[in-house]
Amino acid sequence: MISKFQMFKTLIISFTLAISCLFCGIPGTLYAEPDGKGILFDGNAGFQTSAKEVSIAPNAFSVCAWVLLNENKDSQIFLTSGAPNRDWTLYAYKGRIRFLIQTDEMSGYGHANIPLPETGKWFHLVGTCDGENVRLYLNGKEAAHWKTRVRRTRFSARHLKIGACSDYDRNLNGALEDVRVYSRVLTAEEAAKLAEGPFAETKDGPLAAGLTACWSSERMESGNPVCLVNPEIKLTDAIYSGDDILINEKDTGFRSIWYFNQASGDQYGYKYSGGLGTYPANHYPFGVYRPEVNKTFICFGGTDPAGKTLLHEVSYFDHASGKIARPTIILDKQTEDAHDNPVMTMDDAGHIWIFSTSHGTSRPSYVTRSVRPYDISEFELVKTLKMENGKEIPMTNFSYVQVFNVKGEGMFVFFTTYDRSVLNDPNSRADRIVSFMKSKDGVRWSEWKPLAAMEHGHYQNAAVWKNGNSFKIGTSFNYHPHNTKEGRVGLNWRTNLYYAESNDGGETWRTVDGKPVKTPMLDEKGPALVHDYEAKKKNVYILDLVYDENGYPIIFYITSNGWQSGPEAGPREWFTCAWNGKEWEIRKFTESDNNYDFGSLYVEKDGTWRVTATDGYGPQRFNTGGEVSLWTSSNRGADWKKVRQMTENSPKNHCYPRRPIDWHEDFFAFWADGHGRMPSDADLFFSNIHGDVFKLPRQMPEGEEMAVPIPMN
Repeated sequence: MISKFQMFKTLIISFTLAISCLFCGIPGTLYAEPDGKGILFDGNAGFQTSAKEVSIAPNAFSVCAWVLLNENKDSQIFLTSGAPNRDWTLYAYKGRIRFLIQTDEMSGYGHANIPLPETGKWFHLVGTCDGENVRLYLNGKEAAHWKTRVRRTRFSARHLKIGACSDYDRNLNGALEDVRVYSRVLTAEEAAKLAEGPFAETKDGPLAAGLTACWSSERMESGNPVCLVNPEIKLTDAIYSGDDILINEKDTGFRSIWYFNQASGDQYGYKYSGGLGTYPANHYPFGVYRPEVNKTFICFGGTDPAGKTLLHEVSYFDHASGKIARPTIILDKQTEDAHDNPVMTMDDAGHIWIFSTSHGTSRPSYVTRSVRPYDISEFELVKTLKMENGKEIPMTNFSYVQVFNVKGEGMFVFFTTYDRSVLNDPNSRADRIVSFMKSKDGVRWSEWKPLAAMEHGHYQNAAVWKNGNSFKIGTSFNYHPHNTKEGRVGLNWRTNLYYAESNDGGETWRTVDGKPVKTPMLDEKGPALVHDYEAKKKNVYILDLVYDENGYPIIFYITSNGWQSGPEAGPREWFTCAWNGKEWEIRKFTESDNNYDFGSLYVEKDGTWRVTATDGYGPQRFNTGGEVSLWTSSNRGADWKKVRQMTENSPKNHCYPRRPIDWHEDFFAFWADGHGRMPSDADLFFSNIHGDVFKLPRQMPEGEEMAVPIPMN
């Protein structure tokens, strides 16, 4: 075992009684500190279980540990199942100790919490949850009680982690001892008994009842603590190898993740919701056509048959046979959050690269690559590195990714980081910093270049244009204002329209008419501003960015009067904003009924513009998505013609039809459906250029690797 986890053999335990609580201020508490150094953690790594489940239920479990902290840093994990805001976590966070519990099937959570005890000294923690009461005991006395209703019926059966989480900045710098997990709720008397000293009963006696797992420095093998209850539950220190997360198994069929964000408490249910396997707008692409094999390769946010977790899956449509391949499950992202959906690219040799994104920093991100070109059967983890302060460090977290492979040039990635240190500006408010990086091989990446960090940050949509040996990259974005006077503060009030481009691979940036732009852009009135929607108090939701044959950008977006679902925030007006070589032409396209309706814009070589859009009213009106329409324009968006209503009388709203890279007319748009107001099954669909719609089979034919898609119109 590496030195960060030094081996400590059997300890001589000294029980010191009648010591007043040094940390919680409650006199008369009896406890005895561990007489030894415990299991050491140096802030760089930790342990995880080899088994995927330490069996406990959300309505009856307890976790315990002796803890010693060497420093008071922002966040340090003691024990966790899932990410810090998923399942449950016992940890230190910003000067407090938290026992966090996830409270619903998506993103709700809460915690009992207490002030952080003194560093450099041992203290004992017990956290209990009975489904309605979450309690935190410090040194044998109840110190916090949080009343809730844990609506979850089960946890997600994740690898249990000790002293570490999913990223590099939450690792414990200190020590743990007598780490315990119970499949029952401990009483106050039992919590006090455990605080009398480590190494209480593990096999027999009252404190052994319901003990699911227990680790201590009393028994170590090869530097790893051995589970005293069940030696089959092995610990490994390879937390960040990521190899354990690969599944590489064939799925039984196609199922999209159903997801919601921000419950609204009204008849519409949520800010947005539905079958979001190809969400969000700021992820791209979900499909790539490769003429070398005449296949369109796709990735999507899938789920298990129970709809309880996000699976990253990949498949392909074979244009020669007209069949779809049985999807491969690459990995379980260990969340239900569709912001963690994958995106893809393909390198010059035909390897499929999957970027498994994360919503913020609480979960890890991964890059995987197909072992063989044009083959979806097996993927390997790519241990990516980025440059930071002149050194190569692991790249383990990124959000809102748009990735483009340019033949002969490498990969160009537009993404969001939540790490404000990239700005070197302590006064920045930006929570979402739109950024850029590039790589020749997909393994070693450049430094992260922040492009814009105005007020509270941005959402961006990017694109690449290539003509012969020359190419350019560009980004369009909105921003989150800080207008406290009018209450327009933060991400729900996204507004304005910006554009910047680079013709030297991202080294320098300029406006569409060639004026230099200094990055990161910090002034909301700066030269990249295309249109001031903040002056009109309009929200802006960017759908797409494409280039015409001349390399002129076209931004496709929706405006509204607010962030909530329902008619009050309407009208939701769709626009194209197209550069004509001299000025921006802003033209209205259509209207719809939700801010998170979506469309993809296609520009053909003959100048024809096409749009696939969820502009039609769906069965859940004023919720995300609706019925899908196909439109064309022959005069750069001045006039539009609806050429086909692609879906009608659907039981669920269709959401987020996406345009593949180098699309083929037989696989033109790719999307999912889902009920707009309640969890539901969500299916996946695609269409051809004529508007014919096909459903991907929810159940593949038994024993078959290819299936014929199901015609829907």
